[in-house]
Amino acid sequence: MSRRFLGVTLAAATLLTSAAAPAGAVASPSFRGDAGQVVTVVADSANATTATLTAWQHEGRGWTRAYGPVPAYVGKNGIGRASESTSRTPAGVWPLTEAFGIKPATTRLPYRQVTTSDWWVSDVKSPYYNTHFSCAPGACPFDEAAGENLGQAGPVYDQAVVIDYNRAPVVPGAGSAFFLHVGNGKPTAGCVSVPARDLDAVLRWLDPAKHPVINISVSG
Repeated sequence: MSRRFLGVTLAAATLLTSAAAPAGAVASPSFRGDAGQVVTVVADSANATTATLTAWQHEGRGWTRAYGPVPAYVGKNGIGRASESTSRTPAGVWPLTEAFGIKPATTRLPYRQVTTSDWWVSDVKSPYYNTHFSCAPGACPFDEAAGENLGQAGPVYDQAVVIDYNRAPVVPGAGSAFFLHVGNGKPTAGCVSVPARDLDAVLRWLDPAKHPVINISVSG
């Protein structure tokens, strides 16, 4: 999975999520890539723990709003440079290539229905760092205390989209397990979260053939 930066400018991201723009308004982000769908997540400041999420699709010569805007939560430490030692949401443009959840799939993205044998590895010493791994609890080849059991997380992982930050190449300690998932009304450990109904709508809209990405930024 690519960690390529697709070149959306901050000014364009601000334009896309302008509350003053009418539904269906056309904007002109500057992409260097083939993304036909973009999910923008824009916070008012780098330290903000809330943001606005909007889904956009490319039609003809411009972009139209497909869903939103809706309120979202981001990391407890805001948006910026992510790491394993902070609860910060990574700023940048990242592909959305796969999804998972405790519930059955409602998306066209490749989807994994998870159980208590599904983990996301956050052990910086493990060769499996920042990847999915399947193993029975107590029998995993990494420090399970430094991992997340996806099937035990509860409703927040009823559905989730993997944010492809720090995945190719994987840099130990640069941060792991960043998802767009169901919100619980609180800031996250670095993920982006929205209400379940909104996430379900976005998941149904996402189309891998259109190479969707998420653009996480600060407006100020």
